[in-house]
Amino acid sequence: MTIETGDTPRSPGFFENLLLGTTVDRIPSLIPGVALSAAVVVVSVVISDWANDLLGYRGLIGFILVAIVLGMVIRNTVGVGEVFLPGLGFTVRKLLRLGIILLGIRLSILDVLEIGAFGIPVVLGAVATGLIVATAATRWLGLSDRLGTLIAIGTGICGATAIVATAPGIGAEDEEVAYAVANITVFGIAAMFLYPFLGDAIFGGDVTRVGLFLGTAIHETAQVAGAGLIYDQSFDVTAVPSAADVAIIAKLVRNVLMVIAIPGVTYMYARRQRAQGAVVGERTSILSMIPVFILGFLAMAILRSIGDAGIDGGGSAFGIWGAEAWSDLTHGIRTWAEYTLGAAMAAVGLGTSFTQLRGLGIKPFVVGIAAAVAVGAASVGLVFVFGPLISV
Repeated sequence: MTIETGDTPRSPGFFENLLLGTTVDRIPSLIPGVALSAAVVVVSVVISDWANDLLGYRGLIGFILVAIVLGMVIRNTVGVGEVFLPGLGFTVRKLLRLGIILLGIRLSILDVLEIGAFGIPVVLGAVATGLIVATAATRWLGLSDRLGTLIAIGTGICGATAIVATAPGIGAEDEEVAYAVANITVFGIAAMFLYPFLGDAIFGGDVTRVGLFLGTAIHETAQVAGAGLIYDQSFDVTAVPSAADVAIIAKLVRNVLMVIAIPGVTYMYARRQRAQGAVVGERTSILSMIPVFILGFLAMAILRSIGDAGIDGGGSAFGIWGAEAWSDLTHGIRTWAEYTLGAAMAAVGLGTSFTQLRGLGIKPFVVGIAAAVAVGAASVGLVFVFGPLISV
């Protein structure tokens, strides 16, 4: 019989894991990293305001872009101590999702459903392209089937989250997971900086189509949110839905596909391995793949729709807020959503080590760039076809 001592850390409960990713007693360990991310955001706001005033064009340099770059500079010069790492992980995982949930207040539920519905064929085409090209490139270069599967699912669906969720099902080794995540990080960060400006050039400033492109061509949820906000701030977008709104909705559609794609990819891998007489990995719970924060985003959009309906009917929002007060409230939530996402973007920068990324190797790099370019090209073509159908 095993006796649990007081020194044995307990696992977080359901709500602790949902909200914190750790136990309540570990909250103090999160504070340094969260505080550092917040400080980077504050400094970034000051720097971006100063630079825009100096250049005479407000909005030319957004604080989100500055926060990412400043975080990367800090990480790769003075470094980030171990004490900050738990809080940085919490900021990227949990505060990012909170920011996305709060962004739902910007849109009506009808806008969300329309963008999501017409975005589905774009998402499916981009996802299929990523899976096919990454798998083919992996076999052509003679890399392990496991590594190719991880890069394919990470490129096509949801970056590191999809990689980690797929790894147990195919029995991937830690080194293969690390290589796949590094691959996704390299190309995702490059796309986060490049694609907002490339999208504007390709789609002539059409905010909806730029958002669809960003949401389907970039790997990670954090990178998609960052790219959308960079675009909105760099091109002074005030329209609703903005590029960030559309990009995030498209990315949420991709996230939902994890529930179908990961079991499907795992099954195909296991089938190939069994045909060769090999042993496959363990089963992965489908429930663990469901991105719960999507429900929060939809709930905020529903609240916005109900409140707007009350105002439009000549009354008040929820019988409490008049038109001006409701506008102030929704604007305030949107502002805090952007600052929350800014902290997450700062944490992304603070967690990006160029030294670690240099160990990627040439062959996985070739697979990654082939998949990334193919997904980007497929996204552009599909957005040209389906983007004009969205009327929001």
